Amino acid sequence: MAILKWEPFKDFEKMFDETFPLITMMHAPKRGWDLGVDVYEEKGNIVAEMHLPGVKPDEVRVTFENGGLKVTGSREEEKETKEKNFYCKEIKRGKFEKMIELPAAVQKEKVEALFKNGVLKIVVPMKEEKKQEPIKVKIQ
Repeated sequence: MAILKWEPFKDFEKMFDETFPLITMMHAPKRGWDLGVDVYEEKGNIVAEMHLPGVKPDEVRVTFENGGLKVTGSREEEKETKEKNFYCKEIKRGKFEKMIELPAAVQKEKVEALFKNGVLKIVVPMKEEKKQEPIKVKIQ
């Protein structure tokens, strides 16, 4: 069972953002990347997938930290875009970092990370659970 982070003001923030979208957009602090990740189980593996369009594979680093996966990297700003007069600029640039909690015990020495067509796919084999012998109940 995964532990969920309690965020008491998340619904309030969403309501405010939907009610006053222009104010939220104008005064929101720059947060960097907000990376989405899909984590699922497949054939005895935990699989994490992230879409990283425009990121070069050698700019991505995957490590184990505190029982989870840490994905870091960057997408650099194109120099020619600074001369353009943007009406809207939503594509995130710069450094990113994402922590992925793993919902099961894994074999971290057998991890594979694949990068294809802008999608990072990390495959982590789960540890096999040892079947426990039932405890014999003694009658007194």
